[in-house]
Amino acid sequence: MMDTTYMSNSQARQRGPLQEPQLFEDTSQPNPYEVSGGTMQPGAYNLQPGMFPGQQILNDPMANMAMQYGQSLAGHGKEMLEKNVDKYISMSKLKYYFAVDTSYVAKKLALLSFPFTHQDWSVKYHQDSPVAPRFDINAPDLYIPVMAYVTYILIAGISIGMTGKFTPEVLGIQASSALVWLAIEVGIVLLSLYIVNARTDLSTWDVIAYSGYKYVGMIIVMIFGIIFHSMGYWCALGYTSISISFFLLKTLRLKILPHSSSDGFGGGGTRRMYLTFIIALLQPLFMFWLTRHLVGQSTVTETTTAN
Repeated sequence: MMDTTYMSNSQARQRGPLQEPQLFEDTSQPNPYEVSGGTMQPGAYNLQPGMFPGQQILNDPMANMAMQYGQSLAGHGKEMLEKNVDKYISMSKLKYYFAVDTSYVAKKLALLSFPFTHQDWSVKYHQDSPVAPRFDINAPDLYIPVMAYVTYILIAGISIGMTGKFTPEVLGIQASSALVWLAIEVGIVLLSLYIVNARTDLSTWDVIAYSGYKYVGMIIVMIFGIIFHSMGYWCALGYTSISISFFLLKTLRLKILPHSSSDGFGGGGTRRMYLTFIIALLQPLFMFWLTRHLVGQSTVTETTTAN
């Protein structure tokens, strides 16, 4: 019995220590999924310690090459777009009309509303170039016309909503209609300047700016019409029509009328003077056409509800 036990213990010592079941992974053994020397082994994930998922893609030379190519392609496309746009629209000239500040906007709105006491209407120049609008209240700008147009559309939406007929389609039609009439007005003015052969300082952007100033008066007209109904509408329309017409007569007089007696052909000065009056007098007609149907609908609806 003793011999058998001894032989069993000897055999156990020769076989080595008893192997216990491994409940956890033995980290002392080489991991076939680890990367050795920075080279991916077959069947291994190329993710080194301390790296987040996706970092290896950023470190991949092919990925970097593709990213650089994409950036260069995007830059080339942007350059081509700017060149093509610049053929039709000079971005440097367009930026001039938006070079405004808060002080200029406040003074210009006051000038458009009360132009009768203003004395100096000439545009200031610096080295044969007009100074930025923020330095000259008489310079035309596009910031006020654009903001006034957007405000006009918003007030139109409120007026339509007061009738209970508001829909996005109706508001879109109103916005498109206002733009179409503005384009027609600008086209008529440019064509008239060409027909009378006027040597003028007006550019297309100047014409758009001066034509867009009437939206300031239209906003006032619609607000008075909504609050004070028909009487407020007609009083506001009468005053703003006179103010915008006076403003344009004083402004365009220095830009459309000939600078000397020898300018143009015979009778050209008289034709240019008539053209200046026509442009100024067209503003009240457009203001009435683009506001009356809006304010009239809300006034009629409120009157019917009150009865």
